[in-house]
Formats: sequence, C-alpha cells, structure tokens
Amino acid sequence: MKIGIIGAGNIGGNLTRRLTALGHQVSVANSRGPQTLTDLVEETGATAVTVAEAARGAEVVVVTVPLKNVPDLPSGLFDGAVEGFAVIDTGNYYPRQRDGRIAAIEDEGLTESRWTERHLGHPVIKAFNGTYAADILDRPRPAGDPDRMAIPVAGDDESAKKTVRALVDELGFDTVDAGGIDDSWRQQPDTPVYGLRAGVEAVTRALAEASPVRTEEFRG
Repeated sequence: MKIGIIGAGNIGGNLTRRLTALGHQVSVANSRGPQTLTDLVEETGATAVTVAEAARGAEVVVVTVPLKNVPDLPSGLFDGAVEGFAVIDTGNYYPRQRDGRIAAIEDEGLTESRWTERHLGHPVIKAFNGTYAADILDRPRPAGDPDRMAIPVAGDDESAKKTVRALVDELGFDTVDAGGIDDSWRQQPDTPVYGLRAGVEAVTRALAEASPVRTEEFRG
C-alpha cells in the first residue's frame, strides 16, 4: 500500500518505521523540507517529499502535525491521491501547552477532528491520538495475544474506517470502533481512554465512561 505521512515527529516517525518494515511504500514530509529527513530515510527506506507531494498516489494519508498548524497545510493537499483514499488524523487540542485557544472548538463545540476535517476539506479517521509513540514500536502483538493493545478509531466514512482498522491490525493492535467524528471527544486528551494501554474490553469501557466536558487543563 502507498502511504503518505505528513509530520515526522514522534508519531509520524515511528509510523514511518513500522509501516516501511511491513513493506508499505511510505512517503514522509515535514514542515522543514525533505532535506531534514535524511536520517529517517536512510533508516527506513521511506521517500522524503514536500508536504504538497505527500499524498500523491496514496491510499492512506496520515496527518500528524500540531493542531494549530493544520490551517497552514497547503491547499490541494490531497490532489493526486487515489480514489477512495483514507485520511488518518492523530491530532489533539492542547490549548494551554501548544495550540492556543481555538474558538470553533471552545465555543461551537466542534470536536478536534471535526475542526481538522473542515480545514482539510476531506473526511478523517481519528486514530493514534492517545497512543504513546514508543508503543508503536515496542508493543505490537499478534492477533489473539492476551497482551495485545486496542486503539479506538472514530470516523464517519465506514469504508475509510475499515481500511484504517485493517492497517492498525497489521501494525499489531486491535481496534475498537469509537463511533463517528462527532463522538471522537470520547478519545480526546484527559478522557479515560487517552493513553490507556489495554485490550478491547477495557478500551470499550473507557470510551463509554468518557465525559464531553473538557477539564480545566484542556480549555483555552
């Protein structure tokens, strides 16, 4: 599968490492340009590209950049992606630590991923937002392993969600359907499932126990 990754930080870098190891054709981009990705390319065999080129020919595009930088992504970002491509959004809203206050999230009640989706102009599937980056490398397990972690996956496009869940399974994790993007508040920062290292049953229970009220720490 051809996969484009926009963002080469902790999550983006480790997804690049794992997906190339699984035999996928990965193009990776960051805001500083392909010349800054030499080490990652040499390590993984991925192709360094510009952000504008990352989705070219891609069946899956991973957007893993700080939320505040989503509006700065270039227009036509997904031009050249294959028909029916899926977009994975790993983003979180950290108003005090990083992103500043985003009125549409605070005042209109948009979920983080709905806000991201509006800026991208394409449906997204929310996944990996509460996953520790190191776990992508260190905690994959075969299907049926009692220690296999589960990852919540939210999105409105059922076909894209199916693609993403299959990819997560290939990476060595179970998935739990966390509903649509308007339900994705259940996996935002400071909810019970955020950062949870557990299996399907515990992740399902944590999603059900979530509150839509943001804690003070995560309000702008």
